[in-house]
Amino acid sequence: MVKLDRIDFRILRALSVDGRMTKAALAEKVGLSPSPCWERLRRLEASGLIAGYRAEINLRKLPGTVTVFVTIELDSHAVARFQSFENTVSKHPEIIGCWAIGGGYDYLVQVVASSIEAYQELMETVLDASDDIARYYSYIVTKTVRSPAAPLHLFSEQSDD
Repeated sequence: MVKLDRIDFRILRALSVDGRMTKAALAEKVGLSPSPCWERLRRLEASGLIAGYRAEINLRKLPGTVTVFVTIELDSHAVARFQSFENTVSKHPEIIGCWAIGGGYDYLVQVVASSIEAYQELMETVLDASDDIARYYSYIVTKTVRSPAAPLHLFSEQSDD
């Protein structure tokens, strides 16, 4: 586990708001000179805490795009079944998120497809490739109320130094 101090949290917060911020602007924002800021940033990236940088795409602006959340229950809880399903999911770029969950279902999957028909075709492909699915339920997103962002304000900034 990476040990974080107040400056590390400032870096993470700044980048979570604006991942395209220049290194000079980041250093100024967090109150460091560029070299120490750059070293901290590299350490955060190397630790895997910063997993990458990407653009946030407004899917509502893409014609015909549909987002679907799918709850999936496997037919067995054998380790091989979980591995097989996860391997199948990893082969489909339309599946942009997949979480193993506790409770009544085994997985929550997020799909972005060009249409409802494309979504259904994907699900048929996944069902054919994976005999592991007992049942699935589809939830079509009709409106985005809030998009996910890292809630860094919830974490302590306490420093041991």
